[in-house]
Amino acid sequence: MRRPGGREKPRLPAEALWEYAVKTLAARAQSTGEMRRKLRLRAERAADVEDTLSRLRDRGYLSDKRFAESYAGFRLENQGLGKSRVLRDLRQRQVSSSLAEGAVARIYRDVDEVALIASFIERKFHPKTTLAEDFEDPRRLASAYRKLIRAGFSSANVILALKRISERDDVLDTFEPPEEEEEP
Repeated sequence: MRRPGGREKPRLPAEALWEYAVKTLAARAQSTGEMRRKLRLRAERAADVEDTLSRLRDRGYLSDKRFAESYAGFRLENQGLGKSRVLRDLRQRQVSSSLAEGAVARIYRDVDEVALIASFIERKFHPKTTLAEDFEDPRRLASAYRKLIRAGFSSANVILALKRISERDDVLDTFEPPEEEEEP
C-alpha cells in the first residue's frame, strides 16, 4: 500500500500486526470486516490476519454485535437517523445483514419514527414557519422529502410528518413523491 508521498507502508510480522490492530481499535471501533481489510493491507503473511482477528475476538476487543448496537445507538441518539440509513451504513461497514438488522431492531424498538422525523426536521431544516411556507413550492417539498428519505425514514412516515408541519392540509394531498434513487 502506497502512502501519499509514494513510500509503501511496511508489512508487519504477527506480533507487530497484533499491536497495530489493538491501536486501531483503541482509536475507533471497527467491524470485523473493516479490521480484516486493514490487517490484510499490513500483514506480512495472510495467515496472520485470521490469527489476529481470532485473538481480538477471544479477548473481547472485537465483536460485531457490540459494534452494531453501539453504532446504531450513536446514530439514533446523536444524529437522529432512521433505521434504513443505519442499516445501510452498517452494511457498508461490513457487518452481516442479520447482525445489523438485529441490532437496529433492538435499538429502534421503542422509537416513534414520526417524532424522530419531527426532531430531525427541527435540527436540519429552516424554522418551522419557513418550512411550512416552503411546502407551497413543489420543488422544495420534494427536496425535503428526498433529504428525509436519505436520512433513513420510511416514505409513509415522512409524508405524515410533513403533513403535521404543513399549515395547509391539502398541500400534500396531491404530492407525488419523487422517484427513489437506486442505491449503488
